[in-house]
Amino acid sequence: MEVAVSSPPVLYLLPVPLSDTENTDWLGEFYRSVLRSCNLYFVENERTCRRFISSLKLGIALDKLQLEVVDKDTGPTAFHHYGTLIEEQKTAALMSESGCPGIADPGALLVAEAHRRGIIVKPLAGPSSIILALMASGLSGQCFAFHGYLPIDEKEKSLKIRQLEKESREKKQSQIFIETPFRNQRIWESLIRNLGPETRLGFASDILGSREKIAVKTVTDWKKGTEPVWEKNPAVFFFMA
Repeated sequence: MEVAVSSPPVLYLLPVPLSDTENTDWLGEFYRSVLRSCNLYFVENERTCRRFISSLKLGIALDKLQLEVVDKDTGPTAFHHYGTLIEEQKTAALMSESGCPGIADPGALLVAEAHRRGIIVKPLAGPSSIILALMASGLSGQCFAFHGYLPIDEKEKSLKIRQLEKESREKKQSQIFIETPFRNQRIWESLIRNLGPETRLGFASDILGSREKIAVKTVTDWKKGTEPVWEKNPAVFFFMA
């Protein structure tokens, strides 16, 4: 008599579109089958998750989904509880608010909890604004660093920019970071003011969207030309000395 062996629980990592106007042809049938099979979702924003799943018209009953919030305020006790939920339900999905889960995203802590428990982690392919920006920058893809958000305080921000430029020059390293859309103008002015004239500086805004803009120039050339028009679109910034 054979003894039935239960399969281990699985946490799927589901990328989501970067822009409301993005073509989502990359969402293949396996991705859709995962959505149909899952009832437990870990998300940054419940409303965004429901709107995205609804837009795919897969016949999923949204009111029957169990949505648990994973954001910057989620603490260790919650992650421990979430790990238990995954073990109980066997199949769960983690979705970022934009792009890939776990990349500049609080979901990384849930993935770490899954590994601690021996839960299988399955990442699915999809867009990452950070990687796409680096691909399009022409800067080094052999040595690069992502720094999240720079300090808000202007003095601290200036010091950080100069420190990162020094590291970039010494290590031949691309420096990448993001900013809240309403601060795009201010971060750009700080970069222009603090970086050296020959440092290559660029940005990628609304990646994959209808308002996509990607540009790279030396700081000297940026100062000679017209300053970018900063709409309130998500942007990735990068430079290399």
